[in-house]
Amino acid sequence: MLYWVLKNLIVGPVLTAVFRPWVVGRENVPTSGPVIFASNHVSFIDSVILPVVLDRRISFLAKSDYFTGRGLKGWATKTAFGALGQLPIDRSGGKASEASLRTGLGVLARGEQLGIYPEGTRSPDGRLYRGRTGVARMVLEGRVTVVPVAMVGTREVMKIGQHVPSIKRVGVVFGKPLDFSRFEGLESDRFILRSVTDEIMHELRGVSRQEYADIYASSMKEQRAALPR
Repeated sequence: MLYWVLKNLIVGPVLTAVFRPWVVGRENVPTSGPVIFASNHVSFIDSVILPVVLDRRISFLAKSDYFTGRGLKGWATKTAFGALGQLPIDRSGGKASEASLRTGLGVLARGEQLGIYPEGTRSPDGRLYRGRTGVARMVLEGRVTVVPVAMVGTREVMKIGQHVPSIKRVGVVFGKPLDFSRFEGLESDRFILRSVTDEIMHELRGVSRQEYADIYASSMKEQRAALPR
């Protein structure tokens, strides 16, 4: 109930009025059934802009840090993310990653929409980075369609480290749905998982028109952090 109240009466109208999101490829969005939206991730606000332009509810797998903040800001972030369908996940690997996978598959099993950022974290510089194979596992185990999504202009609205958003127009581009049913039953094959992930990232690069970097975004962040200041 709170999701729909925020989307239709509070947050949605405000974001629509302020950022005036435009949409390309709306015909590529399935009107029913489970679907994964594989999106680039260039800004904190990506997870609130996409739900605004979709008719059906969407849940995102969001890092658990957003749900553990303290004070008024931490409470506000946790409440807003929970109300907007964000699901906290632990990205430390191992059993935590498996639990995250099961959380996402639960959303899909209910016939709902799930948003995933294959890069695993926000781009540090606006480029598109190598995808993590978790998205491929979810696609193959859930046996669902994937729609590549490009968030456009959101980085200019709110870059990493920026606390007050700039007022600029943003856009959302939906690519053509991808079907990987030909790989059914091969979700344990790491070469297949890499192939599926790379195909998703190739299509995402096409709709986003971003420069591609064939390394993980997290590795780039580590390299930057190691540089002398």
